[in-house]
Amino acid sequence: MRRLIRFSYRNKDLPPFSCEFRGHRRRVLDLPLIAWLTVIWVLLWSSLHWANVLTGVVVAVAVCLAFPLPQVDLGLRLHPWGILRLAGFLLYDMYTSGVKVTRQIFADRPHRAAVIAVPLRCRSDLMLTATAVAMSNVPGGSVVEVRRATATVFLHVLDADRPAELDAARRSVWRMEELTVRAFGTRDEIARVAGPPPTAPHPGERPQDQGEDA
Repeated sequence: MRRLIRFSYRNKDLPPFSCEFRGHRRRVLDLPLIAWLTVIWVLLWSSLHWANVLTGVVVAVAVCLAFPLPQVDLGLRLHPWGILRLAGFLLYDMYTSGVKVTRQIFADRPHRAAVIAVPLRCRSDLMLTATAVAMSNVPGGSVVEVRRATATVFLHVLDADRPAELDAARRSVWRMEELTVRAFGTRDEIARVAGPPPTAPHPGERPQDQGEDA
């Protein structure tokens, strides 16, 4: 027998947290939207009685079926193991980077900073933004610019005395991108970050001496 209702966890073609009604006309309902409309209904009636909640669900489903919104897939997927790996890496990287920055502050010699261009493998706005936000939370480096057309982030690096430090900063960005995509990306994006990173454009680097006046 053909299923009349299918949920997104059984059908990967559907947007996350959604269900599909199969009938004369296909309808895809956003479950978080139905939950939010139900909450509004309960607040309007100021009653948490089970009958009121059930009525709110029925009204929310009826409204979504009568006035369907255009189907939009933001490209967000939730991978629990990937999220745990990303959180663990962020905590470890924040700790080690904080210790490194503290040592640089109390060091006697001046440090040479630089802005490096790091091309990413994923071009979706969501993954670009998530990677940039994750990198900005780590001490010692901050994203100063994101170019959407070329999927490139420009990272300010505090310690750029040696080429090896710049290569390590690029690898850190690519590692963060891979973990972010494996936590929230689609299958195609995960397959893309599994490949080798793109070639970094060295001419995009802008060195800065911290001992000089701006």
